[in-house]
Amino acid sequence: MPDKQSTRETVLFVDDEKSYLAYTSGLFENRGLNVLTAGSALEALEIVETNSVAVVVSDNEMPGMRGIELLSRIKEVSPHTVKIMMTGSADLSTTLAAINSGEVFRFVLKPWKKAEMLRAVKDGIRRYRVLQAIKREDEFILHSLAQTIELKDASTKGHCDRVATLALKISDALGIPEDLRQEIRYGSWLHDCGKIGIPEAILNAERALTEEEFKIVMKHPEWGCEVVRKANLSKTVQDIVLYHHERFDGKGYPFQLEGKQIPLEAQVVATADICDALTMDRPYRKGFSREEVVWTMNEMRGANLAPKLVEVLFAILAEEAEPEE
Repeated sequence: MPDKQSTRETVLFVDDEKSYLAYTSGLFENRGLNVLTAGSALEALEIVETNSVAVVVSDNEMPGMRGIELLSRIKEVSPHTVKIMMTGSADLSTTLAAINSGEVFRFVLKPWKKAEMLRAVKDGIRRYRVLQAIKREDEFILHSLAQTIELKDASTKGHCDRVATLALKISDALGIPEDLRQEIRYGSWLHDCGKIGIPEAILNAERALTEEEFKIVMKHPEWGCEVVRKANLSKTVQDIVLYHHERFDGKGYPFQLEGKQIPLEAQVVATADICDALTMDRPYRKGFSREEVVWTMNEMRGANLAPKLVEVLFAILAEEAEPEE
């Protein structure tokens, strides 16, 4: 069980059978954990809303709200709580589907054996600690990943930071809430993280790419989304990474979304991304001047980019261009 140096993580057991709760509580006594119990799903939800719960172990078949629904609700209230299902053999297919969808971390088949429950909770605690480490160190880890990507393509040095700065200025002008601005910052840093899978020979080609090479490049939003999904980052960050090459007119990739089908956060980052990319020297061309950037992005209005976002961007560029008094 947890080592002596760790804080006492809380494990919540949920079951409408009091005998199971009593036995389980006894099993985890003196194992360095804070053990809580709930006799119903509603009682469990109240506990999760008012306590920091590391692991919840819930029976599936309960009157009122089933365990599968409870764990889905807990995911909304406390995303980092690790969820374990106690299930009968007849309900195993439902549980496995929940594991595949990410709703459940692990299951214990009822009637469970002592060693199986101990192992499941121990693994759950380890999982929780990993998630907490990512949560505490996310800015350092995410920024380091962005810088690693830039090492593959020397001409993009500083690009992710500049995209984040400009995307946040656009977000401020649009009145986007603070919590979403934080997600936009992370998404800006990581929007090209899928390029880790692209060979340097393609990234740094001093010529037009072949059709086959460009097909590989077009995979990087999906590859990147998989990276940030596995890092347990938010859906907003995943959307930014996945959709930042979609176009307002529906001619982008990977899914040819158009207009409002593209999440606003992804459109904001795409606008900042294109603006900064135009200013950079590339192996095949020199960076654009401010006037060339404005002319080019005006041509993209309503095609690559939302007209409203181009207007907001131009206002920001104009303000930056004004001489200081």
